[in-house]
Amino acid sequence: MVNGNGQVISGSNNWSTSIYGASPEYLLIREWKVESGTMFEESDVKTSAKVAIIGKTIQENLFPNGEDPVGKMIRFKSIPFKVIGVLTQKGENTFGQDQDDIIVAPYTTIQKRILAQDYLQSIVASALSEDQAEEAVNELTAILEKTHNINPTQENDFNISSQQELIKTFSSTSEMLTILLVAVASISLVVGGIGIMNIMYVSVKERTKEIGLRMAIGAKGKYILLQFLIESVLISITGGILGVLFGLSATFTVSVLLGWPVSVTIYSITISFLVCTFTGVFFGWYPARKAADSDPITALRYE
Repeated sequence: MVNGNGQVISGSNNWSTSIYGASPEYLLIREWKVESGTMFEESDVKTSAKVAIIGKTIQENLFPNGEDPVGKMIRFKSIPFKVIGVLTQKGENTFGQDQDDIIVAPYTTIQKRILAQDYLQSIVASALSEDQAEEAVNELTAILEKTHNINPTQENDFNISSQQELIKTFSSTSEMLTILLVAVASISLVVGGIGIMNIMYVSVKERTKEIGLRMAIGAKGKYILLQFLIESVLISITGGILGVLFGLSATFTVSVLLGWPVSVTIYSITISFLVCTFTGVFFGWYPARKAADSDPITALRYE
């Protein structure tokens, strides 16, 4: 395979995209089919024919009126290509890239007419089954070492990446981001919790006489404790509601302005409220305990 980027034009319509040069087996390996038209053949590769198959995104942008692109001419960097097929729709991949935004042509054509180079940039291969993936990597490594005349003591001048390695790399990156987000969220919760603790501590100080009066007429310490704990939880839940509303608004704004697919689950909102409640109880306990342990006589004399 070889590939390049550029502007593709059809009449008054144009679109910035990627063009891939491949062999006819490319679609078989990618498990991709042609919806209309046909795939180019080995004879087209040998003659560097200016033919191409296009993805659905290219069709929608270059032929917006719904006409059949098969048989039509398009230009990529001033090089004319005849469209001989349209690929079935694949949608976005794991990384959010549009797989249908693609043009595929014979690799010899792209090498000579677009990139002006005589070497391949990459090779795409497929194992017969998932269980044989590691064996396929070893087999490819042995073939390339032999082809490149690399001795066992020399370092390879090529890289082979399998789907398992890519998934493992992506998973480790995702885990690191998750840990980072959890750390940032934890710091935010601690800062917010300290704020709640200070507010409640000031509230206890300001209402010392009230606490003393209630205890003098028979209020038990557990009721004083419960009162201040409820106030603490209400403060944290109010902050949680405002946070959820802000998060939903930001999510909606991103979805509308950038067109990104977003999803907000009830699970995440429920967890956020549970965390808010726990934060209120945890950081409100000390001020509430101080209030509950107050001496009624000392509290009534407090100025």
